[in-house]
Amino acid sequence: MTSFSRRKFIITTGAAAASSLLAHACSSRNSNSTAGGGGGLPPAVPAANSTAVANAPKVETTKAKLGFIALTDSAPVIIAKEKGFFAKYGMTDVELSKQKSWPVTRDNLKIGSDAGGIDGAHILSPMPYLMTINDKVPMYILARLNTNGQAISVANKLKDLKVGLQSKALKQAAAQAKANKQVMKVAITFPGGTHDLWMRYWLAAGGIDPNQDVVLEPVPPPQMVANMKVGTVDAFCVGEPWNAQLVSQKLGYTALVTGELWKNHPEKAFAMRKDWVDKNPNAAQALLMAIMEAQQWCEANENKEEMCKICSDRKYFNVAVADILERAKGNIDYGDGRKQQNFQYRMKFWADNASYPYKSHDIWFLTEEIRWGYLPQDIKIKEIVDRVNREDLWKKAAKALGVSDSEIPTSTSRGVETFFDGVQFDPEKPEAYLKSLKIKKV
Repeated sequence: MTSFSRRKFIITTGAAAASSLLAHACSSRNSNSTAGGGGGLPPAVPAANSTAVANAPKVETTKAKLGFIALTDSAPVIIAKEKGFFAKYGMTDVELSKQKSWPVTRDNLKIGSDAGGIDGAHILSPMPYLMTINDKVPMYILARLNTNGQAISVANKLKDLKVGLQSKALKQAAAQAKANKQVMKVAITFPGGTHDLWMRYWLAAGGIDPNQDVVLEPVPPPQMVANMKVGTVDAFCVGEPWNAQLVSQKLGYTALVTGELWKNHPEKAFAMRKDWVDKNPNAAQALLMAIMEAQQWCEANENKEEMCKICSDRKYFNVAVADILERAKGNIDYGDGRKQQNFQYRMKFWADNASYPYKSHDIWFLTEEIRWGYLPQDIKIKEIVDRVNREDLWKKAAKALGVSDSEIPTSTSRGVETFFDGVQFDPEKPEAYLKSLKIKKV
């Protein structure tokens, strides 16, 4: 662990546990006593009969073990289980396994369920590529689980800098820390993961070299707030509900939500081991259909409160419903006086083709992995994307679900993307994009 001593790790881990217990205790005393969470949650009322419906595939197995991390964007997987959508499509024995961190998710996917691991997961979109290329464990991306919904948050001690969408104000603070023989520590969830890429892009856009001017620390999502509390990190990028919890505990504020960085950006994916899908194609389609229907359910405003009540429970997030609900609705309290209601950059599960795994987005992810040295420059990007991204299976599941043609993209590319700083990415010319960037490792 870079600049992260064993003693500090022990302190941080203990603080994380204490924070979790405190959040749960507050939750149980307040909103969770009537609104779910912390064991007070009544069983979810299934939206679907447990008997498989007529359009359910004839599955090769009814069993699958899927991993998730306590983040709001895992909701479609949790809802598919709790509301009976998995059972509706014949997958009556799906087990959800809570993962402690993204490295644990990766390792459990590597060994598979036969060896005590998992078959698939709610996962950071670049991870299936890193696993396929670096770990030699072939993976498939079957769907995008959401767009938007992450944030970059900053400690209260930096509040006077008024850091927002622009990171430039941190440059002097980082330089001052180095002059004092200290470092500015910035937390991300997984090297090469989405939060790492959002943080790096944001810093670099402000003239800050993430490899030279700051230290990036991998921290599991549920431990972010505890790390900020004990001063281990000065800023972090993570998904909800941890940014909202930071604000509610008055330990820091949100500089930006990542949809401001890149409108409707891709975030988490539903991915599975290639060998499992190839062996059980119908079961994979059934899982996909269930998750896609759950995404539609999660998108509906009238279901947001129930979604958050279910996810807040001890076996899932173990946090107060209030820490999840408002940002899930698009109501953002940044913690520094700024507030947004029904924000256009809210987390989306289905709207605006949020579920469809555009190949053009994966081309951007791989280009950024090259930018920061996580992947070699000579990899064949398009060939790898065609191998890992199974948007064809998404379309097959969509048709089986009866999704209207207007909601099924006709192109695997969303076209040229424009970022908050005016930089554009043309998926047909990733090399030109990479060459144009001033701060990079390559």
